[in-house]
Amino acid sequence: MNYRHAYHAGNFADVMKHASLALIINYLKLKEKPFLILDTHAGTGSTDLSGTEAQKTGEYRDGIARILAADKPHELLSPYLETLAQLGCEGPEPKLYPGSPLIAATLARPQDRLAFCELHPEDYASLRARFRRDERVKAYEMDGYGALKSMLPPKERRGLILIDPPFEQRSEFERILQEIEHIHARFATGTVMIWYPIKDPSVSGAFVEHLEHRGPEKTLRAELFIRASDDPTRMSGCGLIVINPPFTLHDQLTDLFGWLKDILGQEKGAAARVEWLRK
Repeated sequence: MNYRHAYHAGNFADVMKHASLALIINYLKLKEKPFLILDTHAGTGSTDLSGTEAQKTGEYRDGIARILAADKPHELLSPYLETLAQLGCEGPEPKLYPGSPLIAATLARPQDRLAFCELHPEDYASLRARFRRDERVKAYEMDGYGALKSMLPPKERRGLILIDPPFEQRSEFERILQEIEHIHARFATGTVMIWYPIKDPSVSGAFVEHLEHRGPEKTLRAELFIRASDDPTRMSGCGLIVINPPFTLHDQLTDLFGWLKDILGQEKGAAARVEWLRK
C-alpha cells in the first residue's frame, strides 16, 4: 500500500512493459470478436511527469524520454508510440506518462471490455474519475488477485490479464505462481502477461525456474537489463512472463528488446533475452 508508481512512471520498465502490451492488444484486435482486458494492479491511469514524485527521481529521462529522442525508433514501437502521442506524451520533455489502463483503453475497440482493479484509495479514486464516462471500463477498489477468481472466465471467452504488482513483499512471486494455477484452471486459453523486477537474480530466477518446470504450456520469458545484475539492492532489469502469447510475439520481442537494451542501457552489462520456458 506504500508503493506509488509516480516515482517510476515512464522509466525503462514501463517502456518495455507497455510496448509489449500494445503489441499483444493489437494482435487480439485482428479478430472481430470482443475480448476482456483485466488489469489487476491498475494505478491511477497516468502520471504528471512535472509533478514532485516524477521530478524527484527523474527516471523517465532514462526511459521514455530516450525513446522519444531517438532518431529512428524501432518500427515495433509504433503501436505504443502512436498511442502515447494520442494521449499527449511526446516531445523531448514529455509532461505526462499514461499507465497501462489508459494505454489499454486507447487501444481497445468499442466492443471490448476493460476491468481495472486498484486497492490504494487515492489511486482508485483517480482511476474511477478518469474513466467515469467510458462505458467499456469498470474500475474496482479491490485486491486484483481476488478479481482473478470472480471475473474469470470472461463472457467473451477471449482476453488479456495483466498482473503488475508493486513487489513490496518477497512473497509476491509465490503469490503469482498460485494465481497462475487459478487462472489456468478457469481460463486456460487466456493470454496472461506478468511483469516482475530483477534485483536479486536468485529470487526472480527461482520464479522463472518454477515456471520452466511446472508452469503452463506456451510460456514465454522476456527480460531487459540496463546494467549487470551484481548488486541485489538495485534493480538491474525486469522481465515479462507471457502465457499463451501471440504466435508472433517471440520474434517481435527478440528484435525489439535487442534494440531497447542499446537505447536504454545505463551501465556495463545491459542485455536482453527472450526465450520459451515451455513450448
